[in-house]
Amino acid sequence: MQNIGVKIKKRFDINVVVQFLTYSDILMMSGWGLVLPIISVFFSDQIAGGDVKFAGLASTVYFIVKSVVQIPVARMVDKHRGEKDDFWVMVVGSMLISLSAFLYMFATTRAHVYGIQVLYGIGGALSYPTWLAIFTRHVDKNREGLEWSLYYTSVDVGSALTAGLGGLLAASFGYQFLFWLVGVSSIAGTMFLIGIREEMKK
Repeated sequence: MQNIGVKIKKRFDINVVVQFLTYSDILMMSGWGLVLPIISVFFSDQIAGGDVKFAGLASTVYFIVKSVVQIPVARMVDKHRGEKDDFWVMVVGSMLISLSAFLYMFATTRAHVYGIQVLYGIGGALSYPTWLAIFTRHVDKNREGLEWSLYYTSVDVGSALTAGLGGLLAASFGYQFLFWLVGVSSIAGTMFLIGIREEMKK
């Protein structure tokens, strides 16, 4: 993975850490982009008592958990010098997000969904503040606008390409396969995070 990053760095002159964080989010966001546009349909089809109101409540659970947990997490990692703690908290958070996708393969009740959303929210609370902190530290001076723009453009294009694909895959292969694909994509994104460890040590 690092060889890929070095080659692209020579071409675009972008920090390797920034590149790998971007690759990671492309995979993570594109994977979840397969299922999030049709999550309400999944709830009504597969979850006992699932409906539009329940879909809204499930989203509320995720955002409340993420909002409550992420500030203490950010304060904790800011108190420690260096990036070792940021890195491992980010990786653990990404793994929890990936685990959430696999758990959805077996969800059949509202309680299952609420529990998974809590786990998903904790994963987001661990990964997002630390990801942002590392990206901010490694973004190249006087190229901040360009590198943030490249990140958002890449992630948005990936999400756009998968948004319409999720429904087709669910109809053709079922929701279990779809969530399996989301989980695999998230795990692949986490592996790109592992790839920046040596660069961060430098």
